[in-house]
Amino acid sequence: MCNFYRCNYTLHTKFLKWKTKKYTIQNSPFVVPTTDGKLIEEHVGLATDGNKDISIAHMVAPAGWSEPFQTPAFDEYTYIIKGKKQFIIDDEEIILEAGQSIKIEKNTRVQYSNPFTIACEYIAICTPAFSMDLVNREE
Repeated sequence: MCNFYRCNYTLHTKFLKWKTKKYTIQNSPFVVPTTDGKLIEEHVGLATDGNKDISIAHMVAPAGWSEPFQTPAFDEYTYIIKGKKQFIIDDEEIILEAGQSIKIEKNTRVQYSNPFTIACEYIAICTPAFSMDLVNREE
């Protein structure tokens, strides 16, 4: 039989379990404003949820896109979903295609570009999280 206190405790415990899930589903990534036509949807990171340890972003670099050389103070992992992306790392040109990935260690001079005729869709993961303070772009 259920008395007031026991039933109330049971309902309270079930409510707490419901409220304290150990996962988060991201349905509304932060869309980073850009001026170069690149789509950046940050799903986890400083701009989205304040996470300073990791950022995860879905990106689409349009055909002909490039950015200046940079020497980021974070490791960056890239996985190509569609198209191709060019990396110049320490004067070595590397081209990745769909299904390939790369890890670029922090403090490595790199330039990212898409000199090809179709857009490149990819996922980028940075540890610690991406921030303009850590990217160290050469402008």
